Amino acid sequence: MCELMGFTAKQPTNIKQYLNTFYSHSIRHPHGWGLMREQPEREIIKEAVRAVDSHILPDIIEGTHLQTTTLAHIRFATVGSIRQENCHPFTSRDRFGREWTLIHNGTIYSGKTMLRRMEEQKGDTDSERMYLSLMDALNAQEHPLSMEERFRLIERFIADTAPRNKLNLMIYDGELLYVHKNMRETLKMRRVEQGWLFATTPIDDSGAWQDFPTSQVMAYRNGELLFIGTKHGGEFVPTLEYITAMDAMNI
Repeated sequence: MCELMGFTAKQPTNIKQYLNTFYSHSIRHPHGWGLMREQPEREIIKEAVRAVDSHILPDIIEGTHLQTTTLAHIRFATVGSIRQENCHPFTSRDRFGREWTLIHNGTIYSGKTMLRRMEEQKGDTDSERMYLSLMDALNAQEHPLSMEERFRLIERFIADTAPRNKLNLMIYDGELLYVHKNMRETLKMRRVEQGWLFATTPIDDSGAWQDFPTSQVMAYRNGELLFIGTKHGGEFVPTLEYITAMDAMNI
């Protein structure tokens, strides 16, 4: 449906080639692209056009400084119209001032409790409604959370949301990069420089890519794995109808 890319490293790194290769995959994901980068302040840039057709993306990539944490997304619309508000990443600050940014690949099939967010959201995707639900959980806290407390909250939210939903996502809170998938063979990872590169589809032919663990949240800080979550039971197993629909869309 969509593709994700995440990068985290100990030292600022040139990732222009990774971005160029990742966005070249938009031939099959034509409904928008987005980028989170730090320049040094966090920037969110997105368009509801196919990345390879964007007039601004080449200059944005060329102007991207050395990075320690980056998120990138290309969209194939299954829920929601084709417009900028529906492109990822989604970002906002919690009530304590911490900025949270999310990219998602999947569909929320079992999310009736999220429907009330339809009046709050800027677009009309299930991904944004899920993101707003996460922000509600963060804003319900009585004090600013430590890194470990934030990890445990994200882990609980994902474990509660994952059953019956495809929930491949990456979240960045300014310190930790949280990575999760719950469908097999849909997210890869490999060591790069002094950190990690994550992608829905390998973006080079190095042969160094490995499967990211299924149904288990991992959190990284500047290229170092800090927290390993407990494996939950919310693996998404595609039905025949799901597989047929993906084949029909040539995904």
